Amino acid sequence: MSPLMMYQLVALGLLAIGLYGIVWRKSLVGMLISVELMLNGAGLSIVAASQLTAADSATGQIATLFVMGLAAAEATLVLAIIVVVAKRFKSTETDVVSRLKG
Repeated sequence: MSPLMMYQLVALGLLAIGLYGIVWRKSLVGMLISVELMLNGAGLSIVAASQLTAADSATGQIATLFVMGLAAAEATLVLAIIVVVAKRFKSTETDVVSRLKG
């Protein structure tokens, strides 16, 4: 098994764990952590592909930095939304937040 295949399998595992967390977690913070896992898997896949193939490694590193910046911005926005939701609904559980009033 080639090193690229091993890195891609680990990245796929991170993506699968993140997807599992998105589907089965009931807490907004748990869902945020799952999305971060998925983005880390994407970054790992990009870096491994750029380092272990004939592609330019600098391009892969720049793309991974972009993914990391996107993940940081996403985490900041989602945490701010979670704080507002927690103040309004007194909970961060998706079952409580998704109920409609009226």
